[in-house]
Amino acid sequence: MSHPLAAFPTIVSPRLRQALAVAALATSSMTAFDAAQAQTAAPAAPVPVQAPDTAVRGLPDFTGLVETVGPAVVNIRTNIKPKAAGPDTSLQAQMQQLIEEYIRRNGGRGGHGAPGGGDNDQPDDDDQPEQGYIGSGFMLSPDGYVMTNAHVVEGADEVTVTLTDKREFKAKIIGSDQRTDVALLKIDATGLPFVKIGNVDRLKVGEWVIAIGSPFGLESTVTAGIVSAKQRETGDYLQLLQTDVAINPGNSGGPLINMRGEVVGINSQILSPSGTSAGISLAIPIDEAIRVSDQLRASGHVTRGRIGVQIGPISKQVAESVGLGKPVGALVESVQAGLPAEKAGIEAGDIITKVQDKTVERFSDLPRLVGMVKPGDKVKLEVFHDGKSKEITADVVDFGPETPPALADAAPDAVANTKATLGLQVTDLSDADRARLHIKGGVRVDGAEGASGRAGLQEGDVILTIGNVQVTSAKQFAATVAKLDKTKAIAVLVRRGDSANYLVIRPSK
Repeated sequence: MSHPLAAFPTIVSPRLRQALAVAALATSSMTAFDAAQAQTAAPAAPVPVQAPDTAVRGLPDFTGLVETVGPAVVNIRTNIKPKAAGPDTSLQAQMQQLIEEYIRRNGGRGGHGAPGGGDNDQPDDDDQPEQGYIGSGFMLSPDGYVMTNAHVVEGADEVTVTLTDKREFKAKIIGSDQRTDVALLKIDATGLPFVKIGNVDRLKVGEWVIAIGSPFGLESTVTAGIVSAKQRETGDYLQLLQTDVAINPGNSGGPLINMRGEVVGINSQILSPSGTSAGISLAIPIDEAIRVSDQLRASGHVTRGRIGVQIGPISKQVAESVGLGKPVGALVESVQAGLPAEKAGIEAGDIITKVQDKTVERFSDLPRLVGMVKPGDKVKLEVFHDGKSKEITADVVDFGPETPPALADAAPDAVANTKATLGLQVTDLSDADRARLHIKGGVRVDGAEGASGRAGLQEGDVILTIGNVQVTSAKQFAATVAKLDKTKAIAVLVRRGDSANYLVIRPSK
């Protein structure tokens, strides 16, 4: 009989080993009396088999998903020829440094094709390797179309796709879209396993999901978690899915998969102070990604509609003070000259609340909703203007860079002083200045004190409306202010620099 401690040579401390040995010796030294007494004792009652805990039985089994979807997930490596330039500080380079550091600490290659090696594996100066990036992707179709992140293949001179059966293919970049971080690749193969596309609208917060990818170059790695939030606003073009699935450098471009084996997102970003998983990962909704990939497959690039406005958010205070009620919609901060918004009559200070009958819940919804309209078509907008809602139809043009108009100093022709009430002193704008600013009225602020100063008005601002009344001149401005209820908050639409925004003047207490 083997010693009872033989099975624990590495995990039992010497002191614990000694205690266990004593206990074993004491157990084996049963006296004859003890043995006889044990033989005559009543037999013990049978112990029922305990049913598994319901929490354990309720845990999901991911094995079937991995077996089904796993073969359609690929590893992506890129090569970028070294350039004689300064250090690369891009996000791609930072992620690659993390991968190489992980591999260095583990004394070798982290996975098939992972860059770097052990401490003794240093290349000669005359034989510098090509730099690159490790990422993930997945098959969209059996004829070799692969979806991944745009940042995975950004600047790549060569892209290599490795399947789970270790076959490698050189991939062609069909197109990439930086705004959504989606790229489409093509390899020369047929009969390939491919993924099913899920419905993001059916995805629920708290639902189990898994990710498959190549974190730190370790291929076919599976991690699991739940959907933490949907429509997470990050300041980018798209609202993203948030999960607590462990995502690390190298997972980029891999699929986020629901319990039905459907892809619902592309793992794209992590929020972490260290650059590695901290329990917050972000994925591009697959419905948005498919719309982009369809355009990339058809033309190699993405076209989006726009109407030519610069926008900002609406605060609760502003919404209440202008009569909008709820803080929904996008505030038009400026209108680009010659584009559809100006031609349709939209002005700085207007609030666009609906696009094609869809409510603009957040101001960042507007570019997405208008961007979905094909350039050349018309778009129906609901606009809140001077305290009332109206419907406007505007043409949609192809998205392009927006250049805000240059502003000129005002040349006062008349002066109005409302310091006694609001702490404001304003002057008229010349016709030439209004033409340069693309505005019909407005007055220039020459001084802001008291309540106006506390509200944030500054010398040089241009006031376009006050209390939902269009400002046409300094004289008219003073007359309007005289009629306002000074006991209530007053909304002022202010043009500053290349944008317009609302400020709220509160009465003095």
